[in-house]
Amino acid sequence: MYAQLRSIEWPTLAIGVMCYVGFAIATTCFDVLGASAAGLILTLSLTLYSSFSHEVLHGHPFRDARVNTAMVFPALGLAIPYPRFRDTHLAHHHDPALTDPYDDPETNFVDPAIWAGWCGIRRALYRWNNTLLGRILVGPAIGLGTFYKADFKAMMSGERNIINAYAFHIMGLVPVAIWWITVSNMPLWLYVVCAYFSHSILKIRTFLEHRAHEKARCRSVIIEDRGLLSFLFLKNNLHAVHHACPRMPWYQLQGYYNARRAEFLARNGGYAYRSYGQIARLFLFRAKDPVPHNLWQGPAPERSDPDHTSPLRI
Repeated sequence: MYAQLRSIEWPTLAIGVMCYVGFAIATTCFDVLGASAAGLILTLSLTLYSSFSHEVLHGHPFRDARVNTAMVFPALGLAIPYPRFRDTHLAHHHDPALTDPYDDPETNFVDPAIWAGWCGIRRALYRWNNTLLGRILVGPAIGLGTFYKADFKAMMSGERNIINAYAFHIMGLVPVAIWWITVSNMPLWLYVVCAYFSHSILKIRTFLEHRAHEKARCRSVIIEDRGLLSFLFLKNNLHAVHHACPRMPWYQLQGYYNARRAEFLARNGGYAYRSYGQIARLFLFRAKDPVPHNLWQGPAPERSDPDHTSPLRI
């Protein structure tokens, strides 16, 4: 029994509890807190819940994957089926395919041949989406829209695993709906707005996590931020460290990086920023990368979709 308790990653479990407590406070104490405070608490809680879900899919805080999955079964964030997040993110961890317009499920780059066929309005929208401000404001809508479109096509073609993922998601919405009907005092519209803005905050993290580079080890960023965003992202701002050690729990990443800082910066070619403040100053109104992949050379594979766009990034 003692060994089982020691195997639990208590800091990660505490994060999960914190998410549910924040959700409960925001939705049940709305009349006392008011719209602004309740909305802020819920937005931050949903952002942290997504980061907690990321820890869960990497095997934390319990050794049993079924128990971990049960921890994120309630679909608090409303939009993303956890099994789809798990499957696409684990596929994203195949580092040789990072930023590939077809083989990286989380890339924001597009095949230049596809880009050439887009209309001017669509190109302008996606260029704006490649600024930090655009990514915050329209990034969630673009990402979710293209993700749902691709998943709908897959379900229509009979891909059972995706159908099951959405069935799981619908079941996960049931406890949220029951809580909403029986306990919550928060207006539904405000909850939806908070869920959207939680995705907007997460877009700050994913905005420049990966760059186009000939060497796979140089494609993942290090952001040496230690503020609120670093906590909300559960240290995933040290993204090159996470890709090098994907099973390492979030609370060990900072110390591991501190002890090997020079090694990691050499390994990723110095792709690093001091803070999210620095990133905002540099890229709030300016695109860091082009939308078409600037190193893409191969022809579109047979599985390519003429409507291929940036998929889910949360």
